[in-house]
Amino acid sequence: MKRRLAWFGLVGLLWAVNASGSELTLRILQTTDLHMNLLNYDYYQDKSTEQFGLAKTSTLIKAARAEATNSLLFDNGDLLQGSPMGDLIAKIKPLAHGQVHPAYKVMNRLAYDAANLGNHEFNFGLPFLRRALEGANFPYVNANVYLSDPGRAAGGTEHAFTPYVLLDRQFRDASGQRHLFKVGVIGFVPPQIMNWDRAHLEGQVVARDMVEVARKYVPEMRAKGAQLVIAIAHSGFEKGEVGGLGENAVSRLAEISGVDVILFGHSHAEFPSPAFAGHPKVDLARGTINGVPSVMPGRWGDHLGVVDLRLDNQGGAWKVVGSQSSIRPIFDRGANKSLVEADPAVAREVATEHAQTLAYVRDKVAVSSAPIYSYFAQVSDDPSVQIVSNAQTAYVKRAMQGTEYEKYPVLSAAAPFKAGGRQGWSYFTDIPAGPLAIRHAADLYVYPNTLKAMLLTGADVKEWLEMAAGQFNRIDPRGASVQTLINESFPAYNFDTIDGVSYELDLTEPAKYAVNGKMQSATANRVRNLRFQGEPINLEARFVVATNNYRAFGGGNFPGLNATKVVLDAPDESRQVLIQYLSLVDALTPGKLVNPSADENWRILPVPGVTLSFLSASAAIRYLPNHPSIRLIKDNGDGSALYALGRP
Repeated sequence: MKRRLAWFGLVGLLWAVNASGSELTLRILQTTDLHMNLLNYDYYQDKSTEQFGLAKTSTLIKAARAEATNSLLFDNGDLLQGSPMGDLIAKIKPLAHGQVHPAYKVMNRLAYDAANLGNHEFNFGLPFLRRALEGANFPYVNANVYLSDPGRAAGGTEHAFTPYVLLDRQFRDASGQRHLFKVGVIGFVPPQIMNWDRAHLEGQVVARDMVEVARKYVPEMRAKGAQLVIAIAHSGFEKGEVGGLGENAVSRLAEISGVDVILFGHSHAEFPSPAFAGHPKVDLARGTINGVPSVMPGRWGDHLGVVDLRLDNQGGAWKVVGSQSSIRPIFDRGANKSLVEADPAVAREVATEHAQTLAYVRDKVAVSSAPIYSYFAQVSDDPSVQIVSNAQTAYVKRAMQGTEYEKYPVLSAAAPFKAGGRQGWSYFTDIPAGPLAIRHAADLYVYPNTLKAMLLTGADVKEWLEMAAGQFNRIDPRGASVQTLINESFPAYNFDTIDGVSYELDLTEPAKYAVNGKMQSATANRVRNLRFQGEPINLEARFVVATNNYRAFGGGNFPGLNATKVVLDAPDESRQVLIQYLSLVDALTPGKLVNPSADENWRILPVPGVTLSFLSASAAIRYLPNHPSIRLIKDNGDGSALYALGRP
C-alpha cells in the first residue's frame, strides 16, 4: 500500500511539473526591401549616407541578438535589385556559377536563418536568380510560384522554389534548460510578378493567390511538427477589402488559423507605426494584426523589424502567450541624426564590388546644359521626367521606321521615380549642370524596366491621363483657403505625364478612377484642352505611345492598358535607352550639350481663392527662381518644406 501511494505521489509530482510547464522568449528579426543597399553609400549622389544601408542595420542586428537568449533572423526579399551594385552584378559584370553574390557574402556572415523572395528578385530573369541563390548559406522559401505546365490552365503542381522549411532549433528557457524546437517558415510573393516581369516568366512559371496557398500549406506544416509558423509575405497591408490574387494580402493572411507571426514588406512602409492607426484589427501598442504579431521594417535597411515572443508549453504544446512587435531605426528623422555606426565588416566583405560599382557609375556619357531635379515633378512639368521621355521618343521613332506603325505619331509616357514621400526628403533627383555619368542615368531611371510601345487611340490617351490625375486630391473652390494638392496614397511612379500632346488638369473635378484603377466617377473630366499639334485631339486617331513593361503589362491598373496593345516589345532596359540617348547626343555633335528643360506641355489649372499646397524637400528652395508659379510657404526644418502652386 505504501509502495502504491509512493508511486501515485511520484506521478502527481511529474504531472505538477508538466502542468507548470516551461516558458521561453524568442526574438524574431527581419530585414526587407534592401534593394542591394548593402553599404551606407548613395551611388547616385556618390557619397556616403547615414539614412540607409545594411551595414547600418547589421549593427542593430548584432545588438538585438546580444539582448536575447534566443533569436532568429530573416530577410523578406527585394534584395538583389535596386542599386547600381545590383545592376553591375546582374548586367555589367554578370555573376558566374560558383561566384557568391555580394548580398550573400554579407548575409552569410550575419547568419540569416531563412529568406523569402520578393517581386524584384525576378527582374533579371530566372537563370540569374537561381545562380545567385546558389551562394546563400540559408534556405529560401516561396510557396505560391509554380512551374508552368502547358497542359494545365492554372499551371503545374510542382513548385518553382521550396514552399516552406521546418527549421530545427534549440532554445533555452528562463532556467537555462534547452528545448528542441521546430519552426515552420513559409514565403509568398505578389502574383502580379506575372505582369511585371512577363518577359522573364511567361511560359516558365505561374503565380497563385497567396492566401489560397497559405490555407493549403499551414495545416501541412503543423501536421509535420511545426511548433511555430512564421509567414514571410512580400506583400503590403491594405485597409480595404482584398480579393483573390491580391497584391497586398497581409490582412487576409492574418486571418488564417495556425499562423503565429507575419513578417511583411513590399510597400516600403513601417509597421507598427501611426500610419496604420486606421486599419482594421490592428493593435499598434502590441504590433498585431488580427491578434497576430506582425512587423514591416521600411526599406533599404533603414529599420530592423523585431518581434519578441513569449511561449510556454503548459498545455503540453508550445503556444505564443505574449508578444511585442517593434521597429528599430538607424536614423532619427526628427533630430536629423544617425543612431548607429556602420558595421565595418560589411564594407570589407564587398570592397571589390564597391570599387567596381564606383568605377561603373562614374563613367561620363554626356554634358547637361542645366540642372536636372525632381523636387516639383508631381506638380509641374519636370526636367527629370522630360529627359526620360525624350529618350523614349527617340528610341521608338527609330524602331518604328520601316514598319507598319511608322505612319503613327509617337507619344511618350513617363513618371517621376524619386519624389520623396515615404522614401524620405532626400529621395529626389538633383543633378547639377555639367557632366552626366552612368550614375546620373541610374538616378533618373531607378528601375530595371524594359521599353515598350503601345498602339492606342486618342480616347485611350485621355483615359490614361485621367487615371494619372488621380494623384491629386479634389479641390473645393468654395472650401478652405489652403488645400492639400497631392493624394499621398497615390504612388508617384504611377503619375504618368504624356509628351507629344498638351493638356491641363482641372482639380475641381473628382478623380475619375480610384488608386486601384476602378471607375469611381464616370462623368468626371479632369483632363481639359487635350491637344495634339495645337488642335483638339481626335479621340479616334491612333498613336504609338512609348512606356515601360510595368505599365504596358498592366502595372498600376491603368484602364485599357494591357499586353494586347503592345506593338514594340523591345529588349532594351529603359535605363540603357536613356544612356544611349545621352551618348548619341554627344556622339552626333561632339561638345553639344544635352538640354533637359521641360517643355511645359501640361499644367494644373489655378483655383481662384484657393492656395494649392504640397510638400517637397527644403533643398528645392534654391530652384524656386526657375519656377515663378511655385512659392515657399514654410521651411519645416526637418528636410521638408511646404510650397504653394500658383500666385497668391
